[in-house]
Order: sequence, then structure tokens, then C-alpha cells
Amino acid sequence: MSRLLGILGLVIALAVGMYIYSRQVQSISSTTGVSNPKTAVSITGVRADLMSIAQAERGYFALEAKYASLDELISSHSVAVSRQRPPYTYEVEVSGSSFRVIATRAQDDNSGAPAQLSVDENLEFHQSE
Repeated sequence: MSRLLGILGLVIALAVGMYIYSRQVQSISSTTGVSNPKTAVSITGVRADLMSIAQAERGYFALEAKYASLDELISSHSVAVSRQRPPYTYEVEVSGSSFRVIATRAQDDNSGAPAQLSVDENLEFHQSE
């Protein structure tokens, strides 16, 4: 009898775990706007890269009193992010008092991910389809 209760408890715990997991996958998918979990993970990585580059820009500005291009950030070792995370490539638009870090998706990618993600000097994210 005790083994039966143990197995029943294990099944219930697994069911609760699967329910929580499925709800988290749904919330991640709705946050990123895609239904494919692989694409959602990719977008999360791109957003983390954009935030890293933006933080590096802010740090560079604090030291040098100017914003830098992505090449300057990489060469000065201010950021450890590469220039791309397939299917996205990164670029930085700099003006005197602001910057914008942009991730642009390759045209041949049909994953349903946003065509462009960006973050500005206020660390606000924007996306375009």
C-alpha cells in the first residue's frame, strides 16, 4: 500500500512539474511574440547581447565622454559579444548624445522572429516585424 502511495505521489509531482513547465514555455513565447521555443530562446539570447552592448556603450561613455562604434567596443575589450548571433547581425548607430544598438535578422530566415530588435541609450527595447 505504501509503495502505491509513493508511486501516486511521484505521478502527481511529475504532472505538476509538467504543468509549470508548459506555462513557462507559453509565457516566454507570448513575451517574444513567437510560438517556436527555439526561436524564443534565440531572441532571448539576442536581447541579452543587445543589453550587453548597450551597457558597454554606457561604460565607454563614462570613460571617454563619447559613444563608440561596435568595432571600437570590441577592439577595446569593452564587450565580449561577437558581431552576430545567427540569424541576427549587430550594429551600433551613434550620434553625439545617443546611441542605438540594432540586431537585424537575415532575410532568408522564416522563423517568425522580429525582423529587427533594438535598444537605445535609455535601455528601452524596440522591435519591428
